[in-house]
Amino acid sequence: MPGAIAGKKLANQHQDHRFLIFKDADAWLAYDKELGGGNPFYTMIGHIDGMAQDIALLEILGPSPTHAMRVLKDTAKKAGVEGNPMQSIDALWETVSGAGNGVFHPVDYTLLNRKVDKLRLGHAYSVHGITGSLGWALAPAMLVPLTLAYSWRVALVAAAVLAYAVLVLLWLQREHLSLPASAPAPARGTAADAGSFDFLKLPAVWLCFAFFFFYAGALSIVQTFAPQAARDLHAVPPALVAICLTIYMVCSACGMVLGGFLASANPERSERIVGVAFGAAAAVALGVGFAAMPAWLVPVAFGAMGFFTGLSGPSRDMLVKRATPANATGRVYGVVYGGLDIGQALVPLGVGLLMDHAQHRAVWLALALLQGVLIVGAFRVGRRGTAAA
Repeated sequence: MPGAIAGKKLANQHQDHRFLIFKDADAWLAYDKELGGGNPFYTMIGHIDGMAQDIALLEILGPSPTHAMRVLKDTAKKAGVEGNPMQSIDALWETVSGAGNGVFHPVDYTLLNRKVDKLRLGHAYSVHGITGSLGWALAPAMLVPLTLAYSWRVALVAAAVLAYAVLVLLWLQREHLSLPASAPAPARGTAADAGSFDFLKLPAVWLCFAFFFFYAGALSIVQTFAPQAARDLHAVPPALVAICLTIYMVCSACGMVLGGFLASANPERSERIVGVAFGAAAAVALGVGFAAMPAWLVPVAFGAMGFFTGLSGPSRDMLVKRATPANATGRVYGVVYGGLDIGQALVPLGVGLLMDHAQHRAVWLALALLQGVLIVGAFRVGRRGTAAA
């Protein structure tokens, strides 16, 4: 029978008495001071939020939401939804889009390094990162309203149209993006001259790979887990939780503007800029995880983290350039930025377990630790890159 294992009804969840009776207001204040973690206002807001969720569940799924979901899931299995051919099409689409996205970083950084003057390279990295961050922040503003107003299919078509528009623009401007078929031959004995894959023997390349692995891990925590963890720690209203990531990305773009000037002014101090920036970001993360703060301050903390992370962006890319042998830019960036995808795939597996066990402080501690690893990694990459140069 579908839904044979029934869940607990909403009425039963609230039938038990959960009240502490205090002698007077002073007794409650003394109890709250010693054992409490909030204040009366946020306690009421949290209660209203919980009741609103229960009411929504009751209206949509009935008095036993868990039972209703099991019925729907079992019925879907019997109807063969889980074996729907659309799943195979979706997997194929993800594979093709991922393979197409894999060309992006080797190509764009090769163009920047070959086309842009060294004195302006920091600003070029800055603009590159700014447009990416703003696009990341604005994509939901475009796709979510289309999904709500029409359907997810309309939103996907709109995204595809936008991608094709960019492709047409690139085609029309292709003469500005062309590079010589072959670069001048490097001097004998360099890593690029030794063989197509001999650059993989350079420790700096793998240090860069590890750096981007941990960078992607930190970013995946911010994107996936940090807003909800902060909500549970500080009773943040859903409206503020919803804007945390957007604020992070917009402030990251602002930080990249300043970061471009810092990276261009003195590329040799790139590792110090990255170290200071991630040190500040880690301090903010520890503050969110372990300090008491009002709910309105949480989005501000996300903005501060985004700003410091963005500040490090151009200098981070300078570090990779210093570690790149002559005429191996595409190959090196292809390997190094592979760390981004692998980090985003693996780190959430561990942090997700922390969220499942309601270890919200541990989530923020993990974020701060990854940012601390990035500080050490930046100085290691900087030393290796200087030696390679």
